[in-house]
Amino acid sequence: MPADIESDPKLEIGHVLAMDIIGYSKLLIHEQSDCLKRLNNIVRGTDHLRMADANEKLIRLPTGDGMVLVFLEDPKAPIECAMEISTALKRQPEIQLRMGIHSGPINEVLDVNERRNVAGAGIDIAQRVMDCGDAGHILLSKRVADDLAPYSRWNPHLHDLGECEVKHGRKISLVNFYTKEIGNAKRPTRCSAPRDQPLPQKTVSAPTPATAKSIAVLPFENLSHDPDNAYFADGVQEEILMRLSRIRDLKVVSRTSTQRYRSAPTNLREIVEQLGVAHILEGSVQKAGDQVRVHVQLINAQTDSHLWADKFDRKLTDIFAVESEIAAKIADILQAKLTDAEEKALVARPTENSEAHQLYLKGRFYWNKWLAPGFEKSRDYYQQAIELDPSYALAYAGLADYYGFAFANGLLPPEEKWAKAEEDAANKALELDPTLGEAYNPLAAAMLYYHRDWSAAQRYFQRGIELSPNFAEMRHHFALCLVLFGRNDEALVEMRRGIELDPLSLRFNWNWARLLFFMGLFDQAISQFHKTLELDSNHVAAREWLGYAYERKGMNKEAITEWVKALVLTGDSELAGVLERTYQNSGFGAALAALAEKQLERLEAKTGCGGYVPAVEYVTAYMRRGNKDQAFVWLAKAVEERNRFALEFKVNPVFDPLRSDPRFDGLITQIRVR
Repeated sequence: MPADIESDPKLEIGHVLAMDIIGYSKLLIHEQSDCLKRLNNIVRGTDHLRMADANEKLIRLPTGDGMVLVFLEDPKAPIECAMEISTALKRQPEIQLRMGIHSGPINEVLDVNERRNVAGAGIDIAQRVMDCGDAGHILLSKRVADDLAPYSRWNPHLHDLGECEVKHGRKISLVNFYTKEIGNAKRPTRCSAPRDQPLPQKTVSAPTPATAKSIAVLPFENLSHDPDNAYFADGVQEEILMRLSRIRDLKVVSRTSTQRYRSAPTNLREIVEQLGVAHILEGSVQKAGDQVRVHVQLINAQTDSHLWADKFDRKLTDIFAVESEIAAKIADILQAKLTDAEEKALVARPTENSEAHQLYLKGRFYWNKWLAPGFEKSRDYYQQAIELDPSYALAYAGLADYYGFAFANGLLPPEEKWAKAEEDAANKALELDPTLGEAYNPLAAAMLYYHRDWSAAQRYFQRGIELSPNFAEMRHHFALCLVLFGRNDEALVEMRRGIELDPLSLRFNWNWARLLFFMGLFDQAISQFHKTLELDSNHVAAREWLGYAYERKGMNKEAITEWVKALVLTGDSELAGVLERTYQNSGFGAALAALAEKQLERLEAKTGCGGYVPAVEYVTAYMRRGNKDQAFVWLAKAVEERNRFALEFKVNPVFDPLRSDPRFDGLITQIRVR
């Protein structure tokens, strides 16, 4: 065993009480705030919460429409606390609360803002127990009920419900807790369906059935003492995945989807159904100084049988050899047919410089944050890796990705220097490694958005897909470009393939909804936006675009509700209040005009300080304000800006209010794409 590398740490057991407010999303913003405030006051006033909090044996997690309480010592604390809350709510019956209780493993993690948080099976299952309830229910997992059953205080009030089916076909055993004074004696709706009837359940876009040659590489657990080494564990997982994804004979699910299983319980049936794979690779990484241990196990997810497991104790400089051995072994077990190029890709060493590799992995770590705090650090780490190893193709490809995304989406001004930086980095990556299909993605973006050369962009997309058939990002991007040119059927084919390879990606599910929206399929778009929000109810862009879809359907109240929620999620309660109050007092058109007025003030303030604002934002604001002349002034500027937004004007229904004006077609025809 390498120095400083110890045995696996033990998970802590948490006693979890999860709760949420029924019908919360249908309330207006001020009603939501009032409900949560009153619930928080009730919860904070419970004796068991105050006691656990005083002893530092309590963790509180907000969940938007409720909360999760994790008691770290007393297994009876959740039920005691639930009884106190239920008693207090008898005086406030308008708060329709349901609660779920479970005891199980939890582990400390870092959230997206790198703050300490907790996750794990204990929390996940408690929330699923809660999800089965209706207003007033206090539901327990069978495990918790079995612990309480020997006590006369609780035994008479435990009522077995049998198994209840939760999302993705999983079943959990539930017990209903109620007395004459508290709880809900009625059988929960979700537990009342006949056995032969499928329960209503939230679903994401269904992947295709699993094939024998399919695999998902789950997040590798970081067992290092230093939590800052999380980037390294993520990097090992991602590089094994990348080596496998070059093999055309395999279906390899993308990293974005597998990240959702970082803190979830290992339920193989659920993974098979959600990801459409037959095999799972699990692993852990422990790094200490120049020593590293990697432990992996390959599982047949359909039979829950272990096919192979191994442990590698190596020097840090040997990590590429470890990744190659693991990928090659998996390909062999899955009987994948390899071309000569694929065999070479499996054993390739992307760099000989260990320090440059560490910097590249940090770049990928921040790149994968996708606009969360720290995203921009990816550029700095890629650049540092290149400075240490000017022949590091992957680092150049990463740098091209950053510039391409920032340039196309208005994070950087549409200036030639940024487009050139993107192209130069992508071309350098391909010069160093002509088989690096991923580098063709930013190159295609530069060709289309800056040079407006669709023919060249299309060739780059097709070549990249040929080299990296499992690269979901490329297919997803290609689909969003095809729809710009009216090739809707082809766009749907590519998007479906991208979703198949990355079914739980928030971006892909959101952009699939946008694709449907651009096609004018508003009902289908609304359904897909809702599916995206099932993956993350706090996804701001999905709520904003869902509002646009409701607007096109003439569902003005629903549109206002979604836009208000989106503004609140961004921390802009002031604008949310303006929109909501104006709608209530003066109607839909006045509300949009009032919002646009405030937005224009902020845009002017930003540009006045030298900041860049994409011209399309002015177009939208003036259009909402009802000032068409100014909207067309800015539309002319937006058409000239070399970014993606100009190409979307032709297909984006948001701009339908301008479309009947002859000036619109006149400006759009100025966008000449070869």
